[in-house]
Amino acid sequence: MKQPLFCGIDTSNYTTSVALTDESGSALLNFKKLLPVKEGERGLRQSDAVFHHVKQLAEGASALGDIVKQLSADHAVAAIGVSATPRDAEGSYMPCFLSGLSAAETAGAMLRVPVYRLSHQNGHIMAALHSAGRMEWIGREFIAFHVSGGTTEVLHVQPCEDKVFTVSQIGGTRDINAGQAIDRAGVYMGLQFPAGAEMERLASSYEGKVPEAKISVVGMECNLSGVENKAIQLYDSRVDRALVSAFVLCFVGRTLAGMRDGVRAVYGDVPILYAGGVMSCGIIKEMLAEENAAFAKPQFSSDNAFGTALLARHLFLHDKMRNTEGV
Repeated sequence: MKQPLFCGIDTSNYTTSVALTDESGSALLNFKKLLPVKEGERGLRQSDAVFHHVKQLAEGASALGDIVKQLSADHAVAAIGVSATPRDAEGSYMPCFLSGLSAAETAGAMLRVPVYRLSHQNGHIMAALHSAGRMEWIGREFIAFHVSGGTTEVLHVQPCEDKVFTVSQIGGTRDINAGQAIDRAGVYMGLQFPAGAEMERLASSYEGKVPEAKISVVGMECNLSGVENKAIQLYDSRVDRALVSAFVLCFVGRTLAGMRDGVRAVYGDVPILYAGGVMSCGIIKEMLAEENAAFAKPQFSSDNAFGTALLARHLFLHDKMRNTEGV
């Protein structure tokens, strides 16, 4: 019997991702390529995202083929996981995920292997658990912060045999997302979208006092739209990219810390996992560090398909065990 491999595909509004793992859960491939955004723009239309994904998936497939060729002949893809929806909730939908879904269904039909339709959000959580060395949290309750350009949510994660885990939202932003606030400030200062990595570099170089504006947090919910206006005013008055970058990232970090405190008030000392592109920022991570918290490594915090591949692996092995026990 050939040793199973598990492929993951994720086509978010920012990144084309293809990943491969083996039965042990090792990352054999974690291909990621950002979608091209014109200078001065703050994102892509969904139709443009779909177009670029179709082109870039071919590159991901080529990288996947190269890895498989390097393995011995006793390996074969046994299942495919694909991000079919943004969230694991009824009615959750974004056209950009149709690109990956089409590719996964085509590959699954050709290889005659199962295709697991998953959510982008659950993939983030799974990748974060793996890279943070917290796979033992599967099977227990924990809280996950999913913080990116497309979402800023506080999630209650509970074990579920048939789906690995279930996710329900218990908090989040009431207006724009954390990644949007960061990117809008960065683009206003003339930085390339997405601006988070460059703003972290600039903020790390700032040696002065960072001004503090009042955050807006009630329990586990927040408002973030105000930071964009404050950042614009600060930049217009000082024209200092490093200062404004430090101000915005610290504002987001203090906001998330306030929401974390809201979680503690209700759920006590429950483990907290931080995932999503914004959580790849070392400045924000340092502001949230505590004993019972875990963070995805940067390469598995931003959009990626590795968590989707891991979910496919977990579900395939579960189905295999259940079918064996039913014989």
